[in-house]
Amino acid sequence: MPLAQDEKRKIADNMLQSIVDMQPKLRERAAQTKADRQVVQETVDELQELGFFLALQPERWGGYELDPQDFFKMSMALSEGCMSSAWACGIIAVHAFQLALMPDQAQQDVWGDSIHTRVSSSYAPMGKVEQVEGGYNFSGRWGWSSGSGHCTWVLLGGIIPGEGYRTFLVPKGDYVIEDTWHAMGLQGTGSNDIVIEGCFVPEHRTHKQMDGFLVNTNPGLAENTAPLFRIPWAQIFARTVCTPAIGACKSALELYKQGALGKASADPTKLAGDTATQERIAQAINTIDEMETMLLRNFDRIMECVNAGEDVPLADRIKYRYQASLVIEKSIGLIDSLFEVAGGRSVFLGSDIQQRFLDIHTARAHVANNPVSFARNMGAVELGMENQDLFV
Repeated sequence: MPLAQDEKRKIADNMLQSIVDMQPKLRERAAQTKADRQVVQETVDELQELGFFLALQPERWGGYELDPQDFFKMSMALSEGCMSSAWACGIIAVHAFQLALMPDQAQQDVWGDSIHTRVSSSYAPMGKVEQVEGGYNFSGRWGWSSGSGHCTWVLLGGIIPGEGYRTFLVPKGDYVIEDTWHAMGLQGTGSNDIVIEGCFVPEHRTHKQMDGFLVNTNPGLAENTAPLFRIPWAQIFARTVCTPAIGACKSALELYKQGALGKASADPTKLAGDTATQERIAQAINTIDEMETMLLRNFDRIMECVNAGEDVPLADRIKYRYQASLVIEKSIGLIDSLFEVAGGRSVFLGSDIQQRFLDIHTARAHVANNPVSFARNMGAVELGMENQDLFV
């Protein structure tokens, strides 16, 4: 039987509180996560036990089909403890949503033996694709596969000549993870390279970009009928790679406030009574509130549409996608404002606020967090031109 709404509410609230309770352990593990250059196994195990990776998974596969608002509240809470852990584990968890959109046989391939099977990704269209009987010959190299060391499947981007972009689902036996992730921030995400010399991917293990855009043509909707899966895929994924920055901003603000409340030093901004310090704190609080409110408001409206059996209007999708792309830029403005006056200790390696600075700036390198094309598309559509973006 499907979970009742009050059951889902209880599951979501308990999971969020459990993640908040994890935050001290996440902070304690942050140095090891950074040294290992991937999320420590204890964190992955605890999140699995809590059911975090099942949050967006279909109920027929042991999942909870929670509302996106709840999923992203958990992402922010995780990131208050460790942005690397929030980034990698959130990306792993969101793949359950995309897998639910794919043909049922693909879901059986992944979850048939265990509902806890985890999937990583790299969506850049780096795959060399050759169409053959029953599927595709596939090869290539992809970067930024966050959390790949904790997964046994991967979703990879490629372009089929004459058709366009698809995502290809590949089991671990067909790919190699190359240890390349030596980054200035988000060091613990394990975002290593995926290399395939050559493998066969059957037709059912692919997901067409156009299906993700049109929504109602996704093959998985035949079995996964919950309104959740009528949300455009891009709206979910885009928020997965920017929302952790909101949690990191919350953490950075608390660190800054602690510094301002400390003993006075030669740096006047360390004084809680300094008006410039007060203004920076007020601006930071407001920016965090704006980002979080817009996130939740947009998904409130999306859920209103899908729960009513209606499509999310394209104009809204375009706007929401642009607004998601602005989160990192807003977060950079916030963290820069705090970090530049955080005091002399902030520049030493191991500084907590410095880590948030580096993590947020590194997140800006992800193509999904570059607002330029999304702004141009939104402005063009508002002026009567055709939408040019299928990832909205």
